[in-house]
Amino acid sequence: MGVVTSQKISVYYDQYRDKEIAFTKDILKTLGVDPRQIYVKCNGVQWPCIINSISLMNSRIILGTKGGAYAQLTKTESVPVSLRLFFLEPGNQAMSFFVSAHVTNVAPYMDSDNLAIVTLTYSQRPPDDLIEKIGVLLETNANAIRRREDRIIINDESKRKLGLTKAESIIYIQNVPRHCVIRDLSFFGAKVILIGVPKFLESKDIVLCLLFDDVPNPVVIKGTILHASRIEGRKDLIFVNIKFEENSVPFVYKLHINTYLSTVHIKQLSAAEQLAKKQQELAKEAFSQKAKGAAQPAASNNAPAANQAASPANTETPAPQPEQTAQPAADGANPQQPSAAEQAPAASAESTDGTNA
Repeated sequence: MGVVTSQKISVYYDQYRDKEIAFTKDILKTLGVDPRQIYVKCNGVQWPCIINSISLMNSRIILGTKGGAYAQLTKTESVPVSLRLFFLEPGNQAMSFFVSAHVTNVAPYMDSDNLAIVTLTYSQRPPDDLIEKIGVLLETNANAIRRREDRIIINDESKRKLGLTKAESIIYIQNVPRHCVIRDLSFFGAKVILIGVPKFLESKDIVLCLLFDDVPNPVVIKGTILHASRIEGRKDLIFVNIKFEENSVPFVYKLHINTYLSTVHIKQLSAAEQLAKKQQELAKEAFSQKAKGAAQPAASNNAPAANQAASPANTETPAPQPEQTAQPAADGANPQQPSAAEQAPAASAESTDGTNA
């Protein structure tokens, strides 16, 4: 089981707080629960009990009606109690903790006079370790229904992520063992390759054995052969499609399938998010370039008008000389501008005539 973040634990608590899971023998084995280490504590004294079911809001325990625990827990309606839970982690590491609760209901267990089922409602949010363990189980059950048709093709990468020791395995067909190769797996089915005749194998009951790295014993799954067909180009090998008995599929197997599918889903989401982020950056850059390109022509079109508007305000227009303005009007022509040497004698003569006058 992978590392679960605090955010994921909060999601488990919000999404599955009202979901209840029965503590069957398979669940106890999957969680590593030691039933002999489960106790209920009240008024400083603790008694052994049996957990019937558990959720993220309450637990239901089974007690004998003749014992001291039943007498103490039924004295008042809201007597404070603590439930001690014990789990055996991988590597034989023990983990135990108490969950504070109070009694909210007492009822006979299966109409028995000697046994009672007591509902313990938690006084506060349970520890994160319990939320993680119960949340993973409930998520697996939900995904087993929602993603029941998803198939995992067995190759080196998927085998490693599944924790599958090897693709080669043993399949029992009507109690006769045969060697096979796992082709794909799903929550409630598998496809294997083996030697045989298709028509003699269809509709036969089987038992498939799978080996996982973190499970000491082979995982045994019962099922039925739905269909068998020849492999093209091989007369001795056939494909066999298997449907598992849903009620007998071990929970530890479901956990491995769920872990793999969840990991692949997270990677797909991460890749999609990265692609979406890159597309947003490209779109933003394209928009910026487009806006920049539209601003440049507008600036160049406004430049002459701005220069014309700024010219009268910033420069002084020199007064025209009478000689230069009157001469073209008198001649009625468009003469070329005279040079400075030619203008000097004329100006001197006119000045002299003006003085004499």
